[in-house]
Amino acid sequence: MDRLEHYRQCIQKLLKEKSKAKPINGELEVETIFDKECDRYLTLTLGWDGYRRIYNCTIHLDIKDGKIWIQRNQTERKIADELVEMGVLREDIVLGLQPPYIREYTDFGVA
Repeated sequence: MDRLEHYRQCIQKLLKEKSKAKPINGELEVETIFDKECDRYLTLTLGWDGYRRIYNCTIHLDIKDGKIWIQRNQTERKIADELVEMGVLREDIVLGLQPPYIREYTDFGVA
């Protein structure tokens, strides 16, 4: 299996696991969105908490130029470390949620 296909499978497995956890409050559900053509992967929490509409992207990962970009992580999970445990190279993970000038000081890749 080529490296990018392995990365796609790792991301999908990670997000499927995340989507199994049910939110505590309200009538909420977790959805996974896999755009395999553009290599965009998300989990969304949506529904109602009483009279309040909830729509939140909790995790957003992209694959760009052969690297996994963590664009958003609104969970307590350390997604980058979990991806490394699944066999993703540290230098192939970019913390897109960090400012560019800080990324070089992380243990992960840069753009």
